[in-house]
Amino acid sequence: MHDRHLITLTVNDEEHEVVVEARRTLLDVLRHDLRLTGAHAGCEHGVCGACTVLVDGAPARACLLFAVQAEGSALHTVESLAAPSGELSDLQRAFSRHHGLQCGFCTPGFLMLAEGWLAERAATGAGEPDREEVREMASANLCRCTGYQTIVDAIADTARTRLAAPGETA
Repeated sequence: MHDRHLITLTVNDEEHEVVVEARRTLLDVLRHDLRLTGAHAGCEHGVCGACTVLVDGAPARACLLFAVQAEGSALHTVESLAAPSGELSDLQRAFSRHHGLQCGFCTPGFLMLAEGWLAERAATGAGEPDREEVREMASANLCRCTGYQTIVDAIADTARTRLAAPGETA
């Protein structure tokens, strides 16, 4: 029994019509149907965070969502962070500058987790986070290489920079 659905997904501000079985995960559709391979399949149980994308601005595990559940939501993947010219976002540049990556497998998930968190903080006027707040947020994802300190440094630097110059994220 193959229950197939025609759905429209809005990913990185572009609409895509796809036919999917009800049981297919958003991660599978992003990677295999839409060829957006930035979100990675790590644990496939929602634990590691390598598949993190933004769903209506909030970080979510794409391996835990069915694609049919995402219809009607605004989805953003790591591919949406860089400018169309290829220029990296401020957060991506901070990860590079602070050496917030080593093997890079977890990096897209951390970038999307941080982007969603930083945007939420900006929307609520939360101000500059202290290092403990950044560490707590980053602990939602797993990294086997960096020891997290450089990831925390990159996110804290981005938060500080965005507060000093609101609206400049490119």
